[in-house]
Amino acid sequence: MNTIIQNSLANSHTYVEYRAIISALLKEGKSTGNEPSDDLTNYSQLNQTRMNRLEKTIEITPEVTNKLQKLTKDYLWLVIAEGWCGDAAQLVPIFHKMADVSPKVEMKIVLRDENDALMNLFLTNGSKSVPKLIIIDKSTNEVVGDFGPRPIGAKQLILDYKAQHGIVDETAKIELQKWYLHDKGISTQNEIMDILGV
Repeated sequence: MNTIIQNSLANSHTYVEYRAIISALLKEGKSTGNEPSDDLTNYSQLNQTRMNRLEKTIEITPEVTNKLQKLTKDYLWLVIAEGWCGDAAQLVPIFHKMADVSPKVEMKIVLRDENDALMNLFLTNGSKSVPKLIIIDKSTNEVVGDFGPRPIGAKQLILDYKAQHGIVDETAKIELQKWYLHDKGISTQNEIMDILGV
């Protein structure tokens, strides 16, 4: 696993670089990913707007800020994402703001379709769902845990909707966006702190 992670890190980006890659592709009418389509480009455009908004509105809670600033170990947060992914648009800005709060956390982002070996280590029920946040202890290079592709409440919303309707359609996606809006990133922050054990 360590070799795969190291290989992925050689191909990783900072949050600012990740945003710039998405923006540059959108100017060419493209999206990230190995199978570009008009739909994915449209989702990327929507997600660009979403991330711009979240960067301005999402706040890390005082409790989580306090815990992050008191971390005693150094961590690498390796995020697998894609620009077209709605969940990534909701969550990656939160990861970024959390990492920004602590000098003990360094965050890097890799694109899913360019890092197949890494993605295959962190499947969700056999699927390549993103985003995935992989938390690595820098002193040991051990994976402490991973988070994603959604916080528990959002996962449950989609599971319940699928059980009732048999599919995840546009209505489900709208309900999911409402859930994220209402939650304000708090579930994500708390679940990540639980993984860190603080």
